[in-house]
Amino acid sequence: MILSVSAGQGVWPLIAAVTVTLFAGFVKGAVGFAMPLIMISAFSAFLPPEVALAGLILPTLFTNLSQAFRQGGGPAQATAWQYRRFLIGTVVFIAIAAQFFDLIPRVAYLLLLGVPVTAFAALQLAGVPLALRLEHRNRAEWGVGVIGGLYGGVSGIWGPPLLVYLLSVNAPKLEAIRAQGVVFLIGAVALLVAHLGTGLANAQTLAFSAALVVPAQIGMVLGYRLQDRLPQARFRRWTQALLVVTGLNLVLQALVA
Repeated sequence: MILSVSAGQGVWPLIAAVTVTLFAGFVKGAVGFAMPLIMISAFSAFLPPEVALAGLILPTLFTNLSQAFRQGGGPAQATAWQYRRFLIGTVVFIAIAAQFFDLIPRVAYLLLLGVPVTAFAALQLAGVPLALRLEHRNRAEWGVGVIGGLYGGVSGIWGPPLLVYLLSVNAPKLEAIRAQGVVFLIGAVALLVAHLGTGLANAQTLAFSAALVVPAQIGMVLGYRLQDRLPQARFRRWTQALLVVTGLNLVLQALVA
């Protein structure tokens, strides 16, 4: 039964998980990211770690599918091609970095990612211009993709480098959200495949995860309504603010590890 994955705690953990997922889906629908961060942070307070992680797998997969293809297959394919350097760098270096997972202290990679991401987003919020020059964008995209892959391979976190790049090139709202959907969709598929192999994604945990797909999608639909009304400038500032929160969360995880 679905409730059995909540460690025999009855219906309340499921109700709490549904509520958290609804809110996380709303945030993702509005700005394009932060759903796994919200879910894993909240779930860890009342669910076993393996159930908390497994719970976000299917909602993450389906919401990113929705986000990537919201404007149709053509735009999604065009976005994948446009950001192919980031995608290639990320996928290749995830595979490479994963081999060194046990050699890099968790505290080190959390701080090395959290501190610069927080500083970058905070400076942008403060009005400091950090846009890349057009002639540097291809090299920057390769570089950020490699960095994202290196971090993703050892930590499972590769979203912040993409967000930093999208902010630095001042990507339009719809393009930025679609790019996140495409990149995160690939990551979500990889996460599912990996944990089918580890056994963390099994019949019980996937039943729990599947139960959260509907509230995640409902939250996304509500968030889309807000996204459609957000002007570019406000969307950018919301993204910067959430990126600061993301970076600070990584630093906090490092400090309490």
